[in-house]
Amino acid sequence: MSEADEPRPIVVGVDGSASSERALRWAARQAQLTGEPLRVVLAWQLPPGYGMPVDFSDTDFEGQARQALESSVAEALGEHPGVDVVRRVIQGHPAPVLIEEARDAGLLVVGSHGRGAFTGMLLGSVSGHCVHHAPCPVLVVREPPS
Repeated sequence: MSEADEPRPIVVGVDGSASSERALRWAARQAQLTGEPLRVVLAWQLPPGYGMPVDFSDTDFEGQARQALESSVAEALGEHPGVDVVRRVIQGHPAPVLIEEARDAGLLVVGSHGRGAFTGMLLGSVSGHCVHHAPCPVLVVREPPS
């Protein structure tokens, strides 16, 4: 089997927003249709300290992120998604994390707006960054018309 025949994952970024859950459902359906593996990625960051030292030693941010990822997958795909799902929780800003995770991907799928969306914007900052910098095709799942 040549390298061109190797399955290339569909990578989808989630953050718990409705937009990212729509992106996850779309990506899972595409993975079912194409037989490609599905990699679901949630990036997390420490909250800003605004110049003051903050002791976060008693907070499991990675565990909370992992729980949020599991919740998003369960909410969007149910108990039996019909496709193998690889879950990745990575510390870092979502845009560069998704670009790095897409290095071996055949497709990167993101929602048009995440949790920090500004009303009226056509594209969120993370999805815009992915469109401009991803090493593979990017599909942005838009909000349904209101």
